Order: sequence, then structure tokens, then C-alpha cells
Amino acid sequence: MPRSTRRSFLQQTAAWGIGGGIFHIASRRGCAANDKINVACIGVRGRGNSVMRSFAAEADCDITHICDVRESVRNQRGAEMKQSTGRMPTLVNDYRDLLNDKSIDAFMVATPDHWHAMLTIEGCLAGKDVYVEKPASHNILEGKTAVAAARARDRMVQMGTQIRSAQFLKEAVDYVHSGALGKVIYGKAWETSRNGAMHLAADSEPPTGFDYEIWQGPAPERAYNKTICGSGWRWLFDYGTGDLGNDGVHRIDYCRKVMGLDEMPRAITCAGGKFFFEDDQQWPDTMLISYEYPGKVLQYEMRLWSKPKLHGAGEGATIYGENGWVMLNNTSWKAFDADGKLVKQGSSDVGQRAHIRNFLDAVRSRNRDSLNQEIYSGHVSSLMCHAGNISWRTGKKLRLDAKTQTFDDDQANQLVGREHRKGFELPKLPDVA
Repeated sequence: MPRSTRRSFLQQTAAWGIGGGIFHIASRRGCAANDKINVACIGVRGRGNSVMRSFAAEADCDITHICDVRESVRNQRGAEMKQSTGRMPTLVNDYRDLLNDKSIDAFMVATPDHWHAMLTIEGCLAGKDVYVEKPASHNILEGKTAVAAARARDRMVQMGTQIRSAQFLKEAVDYVHSGALGKVIYGKAWETSRNGAMHLAADSEPPTGFDYEIWQGPAPERAYNKTICGSGWRWLFDYGTGDLGNDGVHRIDYCRKVMGLDEMPRAITCAGGKFFFEDDQQWPDTMLISYEYPGKVLQYEMRLWSKPKLHGAGEGATIYGENGWVMLNNTSWKAFDADGKLVKQGSSDVGQRAHIRNFLDAVRSRNRDSLNQEIYSGHVSSLMCHAGNISWRTGKKLRLDAKTQTFDDDQANQLVGREHRKGFELPKLPDVA
């Protein structure tokens, strides 16, 4: 879709009656089970390339479009996809050219964080199902809007915390929910590693073949910087969510899954700061966050400067009950009794192929409840990261109203959303205040 028509597209979706059932976009998945699901992959440089290849490996899936703001990347990925599948995808610079293409069934989104929710929302409003990498949003308001867009158009939306589909996690969940640990009260997730410093290069002109206008998207206007547009975006407020939203979302997510914490926490407290790195990163390198629930507490610990592991794992989670405890890392789980004796364990792969298969099956069945990480659940885990970051930025203990998804503090509520750059405004949906 040309840039000049994006606003009319959004106005048209509003006229259709979002959330009111006035208009329903017909799904192509009413066809025979052997028809292919056509996927447009948006953002295919690093992680997106891996996820795209997992989609392409499914026999009932075709990668029909590749969208990336880097001309060299989309050309390379297109050639690679043609070599591996025999089909050359249509190469696209601007995602808006995909919105009105009725041949596309689903989007795969693996851009920087500041684009995740926007592409999910616009994809849903255009009648596409969406597989979006974590976190589901850059901020709480965007995530809330993405959930509303998925509901308004009855779209299947899965967040890419792929461990939700791993066999080992299912085994751990079944064990804890069987009552083997007795009453479960406390869980702890963590990241311990030695990250590198991030120093910004001097601002410059964007290189040829790179659409910096689209890359910026909803973020505030600023001069091009090759460090930011490389991988440094993750560590700056305007684009990323820090390591809490990068890696922490995985560990928080499977910790709360095993604990049975399906809803949002009531209160959030963060202690931490940037204590180790002397560089241009804005997000903290040290965090200890407490999430309070009725009768339960989940904590998250982050040390990006420290090599020592917890329980032999650089990242993982532990869940404690009255009769024992369970430990998880990214591919295995172990259960111990009250005396510390190992009583049960299991392992599997990380679940990426299974997670994508789960999404494709839901695209066919139109059964939202079959998704292992449906957008609402993904939003809850993402919101927990945003809330931890907001507690750190304000220096306050925050109480969360799950209905409004706002806090008991005016300063904190200023960080629930943000003003989007002109031309990339956040669509306003009736179910989002």
C-alpha cells in the first residue's frame, strides 16, 4: 500500500465497525486442508531468517513474500528461499504493500521491538493472522491495542516464546499442576551472563538501499546511526525493551506458566540500575523485580555483567512448593523432593518447529484456544517486562489495575504508552481507552 493511502486504510477499518461485528473479513482457510498457507515474512535479517526457515520447512506453508527495509537482505533471503524451496518470493520494501494483498494469509514479524505491535495491529486489521516475535509490543498500550485488534478481526496471533510449545515444558506443567509440589508459593526466573558494552558511532546519512524512514516507524525522529540500526536499538528506550524484554520475557513466561499465573500481577517492584557498563546503553544491567499475586510471588533477577550461574544455568527458573521444587532451563526440567532428592526429569528441543506448527494448525482450525501462546497470554508476559522497566524508571512500587492496565501513579502512567511519529500513528480501537 502506498504511504499516502495508509491513513485511508485505517479510516476504512474504522468504518467497517471494529469490534462491532458489522464487517467480517472472510478467511481463505475455509478451503481444503491440503491448500497452502501463504506467509509474508517481515524482518528477515537475523532471528527472522531462522523463524522464516522454520515456516518454510512446513509442507503446508509457502513463503510468498519477504519484506525487509534492507535491499541487500531481502535480495539475499529471496535467493536463498528460491534455492531451498524452488519458489522465488515477492520482495517488498514497505510492509504497507502487503496489507491489501488478499493472497497473503499470515504475517511473520521479526523486526526490532518498536515495530512488533504495530505490524500485528495493522496485520490483524487487514485480515491477516500474525506470528510475532517477543516481546509482543514496545509498551503496554501498544500491547493492549494488539489484543483488541486480534479480537476485533478474530485473528489467530501467536507470540514467539517458542518454549511454550516445547515438550519438556508441558511435562513440567503437568507435574506441578498434579499437586506433586503441594502448595506452590514462590518462583524465580533469572538471566546471568557477561554482555558486551555498546558505544554509539557518530550519526551519518543512511546507506544506499536502506529505508530509514520505515525503520524508524513510530519511534521519535532522529538522525541515522549505524550502531542503533545494527543491534544497538535493543538497549535504547525509543526502540528496545532492554534485556528484560529480550531474554527475560522467556524466563518470566515459563516460570509463570508452570506456576499457573495466567493473569497480570497486582503489584510490581524493581530494584536495580546501570551499575557495571560505562557506555551508551540506557536500560539497566542489574535488576531484581518482584511480581505480587494473591498468595504467590514471582521474582526475576538479571545480572548482565556476571558469569556465575544459578543452579548451573545461565538462564532459567525455579518453582518452589511445600513438598519440593522444580528447576527449568531452556530445554529441560528437573523435580526435587523436600529433601533435595531428584525424583523426575525430562528434556526436549526448544520448541520452535512445534510452536510454528501450533500456529499454522490454529490458522486452519480458527480455534484461538488451541494456541500455546495466544496474543493475550503473550501480552501478559510482555506487560510484566514493561511494568518492571517502568518500576525501575520511576523508582516506585506500582500497583496495577488489570482492567485498565494502568498504575496507581501518574508518573508511571506516562510510560504506559507514547506518542507515535506522524504517519505511523497507533490505530485507535473502541475497546482501548
